[in-house]
Amino acid sequence: MWSGPRNISTAMMRSWGNRNDTVVVDEPLYAHYLAVTRKPHPGIDEVLAAGETDWRKVVAGLTGEVPGGKRVFYQKHMTHHLLPDMDREWLDKLTNCFLIRHPREVLASYAKVIDAPDLEDLGFVQQIEIFEWVRKTTGNVPPVLDAADILRDPRRMIGLLCESIGVEFQEAMLSWPPGPRQTDGVWAKYWYTEVEKSTGFRPYQGRQIELPERLEPLYAECLEDYEILYAQRLR
Repeated sequence: MWSGPRNISTAMMRSWGNRNDTVVVDEPLYAHYLAVTRKPHPGIDEVLAAGETDWRKVVAGLTGEVPGGKRVFYQKHMTHHLLPDMDREWLDKLTNCFLIRHPREVLASYAKVIDAPDLEDLGFVQQIEIFEWVRKTTGNVPPVLDAADILRDPRRMIGLLCESIGVEFQEAMLSWPPGPRQTDGVWAKYWYTEVEKSTGFRPYQGRQIELPERLEPLYAECLEDYEILYAQRLR
């Protein structure tokens, strides 16, 4: 699942992690990304100490046997973690899906943690690039889900995703116990406060979002890429 930040991606990981046939992994390329970019993210030293910084070793684990003898390996990826100099061929061994969220909502949430994000931080450009690579390589349009659609009707949208990739829907995907998980990254304490309180997908609450003027140009850049993927979404 290729997502940008602040995009109900952890809730989706909870949903899949609550299946009885699935193992999940949380942003496995994060340590490599930080080792290369040195972005001043919260807990950077902890992430680098806990994670594998060689992307080739990470990919070997992502494309090998499913851990724990499970049938489904749900990989929560951030699109911006797939840096330009990394090989893309390994993606052909995965079933690639895409999770999008309106950039105004993303920016409002992200700026609470990272005060001055740039285009590369938000993942929209990278998401389009990965999407087009998958579409060209497979000859098919990969599944795209919009966060607002999921929150409005989780059963329908998760069901459509399962159907599109040939995995049976499980009722357990709609609710889960609160609290942290051993599979959460060490960065959870900085980013997962709300999802740790959750027991399911929270109803969508549309609201008027006013961004600081300094973020409006960035929003406009992200919006163009978002709208391309939005037109391809499952519905």
